Amino acid sequence: MPAPAGARAAGRGQARQFIINGRFLASQPVGVHRVATELVRHAHSLIEDDPALARRIGMKLWIPADAEERAAALGVPYRVIGPLTGNAWEQLTLPARAGRDTVVSLCNVGPVLRRNAVTMLHDVQVLLSPESYSANFRRWYRLQQPLAGERHRRILTVSEFARDQIVEAGVAPAEKITVIHNGCDHVLADGADERVLEKLGLTQGDYALALSSTQAHKNIPMLLRAFARPELKDRILVLFGSASREQFVAAGHHVPSNVRFTGRVSDNELRALYENAQLFAFPSTTEGFGLPPLEAMRLGTPAIVAPCGALPEACSDGALYVPFDDPAAWTKAIAAIYDNPQHRGELAARALGRAKRLTWDRAARNLLNTLLSL
Repeated sequence: MPAPAGARAAGRGQARQFIINGRFLASQPVGVHRVATELVRHAHSLIEDDPALARRIGMKLWIPADAEERAAALGVPYRVIGPLTGNAWEQLTLPARAGRDTVVSLCNVGPVLRRNAVTMLHDVQVLLSPESYSANFRRWYRLQQPLAGERHRRILTVSEFARDQIVEAGVAPAEKITVIHNGCDHVLADGADERVLEKLGLTQGDYALALSSTQAHKNIPMLLRAFARPELKDRILVLFGSASREQFVAAGHHVPSNVRFTGRVSDNELRALYENAQLFAFPSTTEGFGLPPLEAMRLGTPAIVAPCGALPEACSDGALYVPFDDPAAWTKAIAAIYDNPQHRGELAARALGRAKRLTWDRAARNLLNTLLSL
């Protein structure tokens, strides 16, 4: 890997050391944890496979005691650092034990009082869509994100859109922010578990797939309205994720009878759902990046998304765009994919072509170059 501009060799021939904040491995995985996992795994592989690079940079994964199960599954060497767990470990134990090494945090939160740190802020959604988060979450993020932006050596983010939002929110200046686009090829790592189709009473191509979330900015009620319309009454909408039918009803939303909820699914089951869906629908009103449609696209499934947030940047010409607030337009776009196989085939080819350009190897190289350029 070529040396980035401004990079200097480590003193006395020793590799420069960076500590990866592994607290994310103690939590139930969500989207930002997937990003951290893939960046750590691929950066480690790049260093292992390139002796010249290994002489310049070293990465050490440090975790709290309650993260060891997921750390072991990651397949990267790690070190359990005590005492404490949770937020106290991240804000007290980790910076106290890190010495002179730079601490790299990849999941929105880092040790806020430490200056020798690099933190990835995936978005400032807590400011853009505060109703999607609890009061305590909002208070913590509104405190720690500006502190990280002011004190840490560099802020990483996942899109030009997210960078602009971070700047507009006054969290960090543009010159301090590096954009590292996500990859999406992790969906190829796990084989598809087709049994999930039988369990849910589905067959290939007879359903549209979407994320199940009651967060306001995910905008799933718009899809519920679309699938309640006569044109889609015989089509099935499958929602995967933790939010249940009862939660949508409790929030005041009508859930039509042609909507099915999977609950949480494994990576193998999710791949099968992506691959066998007629299409993937993602009507979010804002996203820092937007991994789910790209995961579907990487498996050759057409994606319909709203032209909001970073979605046009991430999906580029590989997705079909429909206004986030127009159920009739979504109904028409979804019906057209079902009714016109040639149209679906063209969209699928565009989707795959775009998604193939976004790899975790590329993202990890950008991360290593950024760290070496500090």
